[in-house]
Amino acid sequence: MHSYSYLLVLAAILLTTKLLGLFSRWVRLPQVLGALVAGVILGPVVNAIVGWSTGDGFFSQAAGSDQLFGMLSELGVIVLMFGAGLETDVQEMKKCGKASLIIAVIGVVTPLIFGAFASYFFIDDPNSQERLLKSIFIGVVLTATSVSITVETLKELGKLNTPASNAILGAAIIDDVLGIIALTIITSFKSKDVNIWFVLIKIVLFFIFAAILGFIMLKIYKWMNKHTSRDSRRHVIIAFAYCLVSSFVAEVFFGVADITGAYVAGLVLSMTNRKRYLVNRFSTLSYMLLSPIFFACIGLTIEMPELTVSLLVFAILITIVAVATKLFGCALGGKICGYSTRECFQIGAGMISRGEVALIVAKKGESCGLMDPKLFGPLVIVVVLTTIIAPIILKVLFAKDKDNGENGPRLEDKQPA
Repeated sequence: MHSYSYLLVLAAILLTTKLLGLFSRWVRLPQVLGALVAGVILGPVVNAIVGWSTGDGFFSQAAGSDQLFGMLSELGVIVLMFGAGLETDVQEMKKCGKASLIIAVIGVVTPLIFGAFASYFFIDDPNSQERLLKSIFIGVVLTATSVSITVETLKELGKLNTPASNAILGAAIIDDVLGIIALTIITSFKSKDVNIWFVLIKIVLFFIFAAILGFIMLKIYKWMNKHTSRDSRRHVIIAFAYCLVSSFVAEVFFGVADITGAYVAGLVLSMTNRKRYLVNRFSTLSYMLLSPIFFACIGLTIEMPELTVSLLVFAILITIVAVATKLFGCALGGKICGYSTRECFQIGAGMISRGEVALIVAKKGESCGLMDPKLFGPLVIVVVLTTIIAPIILKVLFAKDKDNGENGPRLEDKQPA
C-alpha cells in the first residue's frame, strides 16, 4: 500500500459509514448497521466487483493487515466503552449489581449447554472424549458477548442509562470474566500450562488494582477542581491517559479485556463533577473518527467461507441457538430479579451480539486443537447475523419506551446529523 493511501481509505470509511448510517436511520434501523454494512461493501464486495488488486484487496489490505487501522479500530472500541462508563449512573448500577450477576451467569451457562449439545452432532471425531470436548468449546465460543454494538445502539436511541441498560452493562463485565474462566478451563484440558487458579487470582487482582487506581484518580480530580477550575481541557487529557493505562494494564498484566479496563475507568470518572464535560468531548472524538473506523473494520475483516450443505445447516442452527439462548436466558435472569417482561427481553437482546469476541475465542480454540478449522466459517456467519440482529431487536424493544427524563441524551442531541 502506498504510504499515503491510508488517507484515501480513511476518507472512504468516514464518508461511507456516514452515508449508510443516515440511510439506516431513514429506513428506521440503527445507524450502527450502516457502519457495519459499509465495512462489508468497502472490503470483499469492492474487491470482488472492481478487482482493484489480485492480492488481499486494496481496502482489505489497508484496514485488515495494516497496523494503523487495526490500532485505530481497537482505540475506537476502547473510547466507546470508556464513554459508556462515563454515561453510566453508578448509583443505579449498584442497584443492578446482584441482578447483573444472575443475568450474566444464566447468560453464560445457557448458550454453553445448548451450544455444546447442538454442535455435538456436527463434529466428526472417532474419540468420544475429544468430540465432547470440542462440542463444549463451541458452547464456550457462544458465551462471548460483544457489548460495543449494543452500547452504540443504546446511545443512538438515548437509552444508555435505563435500568435495563445498566443491567446489560453490568452483566457484560461479569460475562467477560466468566467467559475468560470458561475458556481457561476448557483449554486446560488441552494444555497443562494453563492454571485456572492463576487466572482467577489475576482477575481478582485486576479489580483490586482498578479500585486503588480509581481512588487515586478521584483524589486527583478533587485536587484539580480546587486548583484548576478555569481550564477544563486538561481534565480531558488526564482522563484519556487514565483510560488508556487502565485498558493496557487490564489486557497485558491481568488477562482481562481492555474494554473492561476502559469501562471501569469511565465508571470512576462518572462520579466526578466533570462527567458531562468529559462525555461531550469523548463523544465528539468517538463520533467523528474512532467509532466509524471500528464498526467499518468489523465488516472489512469479514471473509465469507465456502460452505457445504452440512456446514450451512450447522451455521443456521448455531445462529438460532446463539440468539435464543442469550435472548431468553438473560430474559429469564431478568425475570428472576424482578424486571418487567419488556425490560427482560431488552436485557436479553443487549447480550445477543457476539462480534469480534467470538472470533478471537474461536481462533484460540483452533490454535490449540479444540476446534475443527472447517467450523470457523459457520461461526463467522453466526457473528455476522448476531451483529445484524441485535441492534434491530434492541430498537424494536426500546422504541416504545417513553423517555422519562432519566435516560442519557440522544446521540443526535450531541452530534450533527
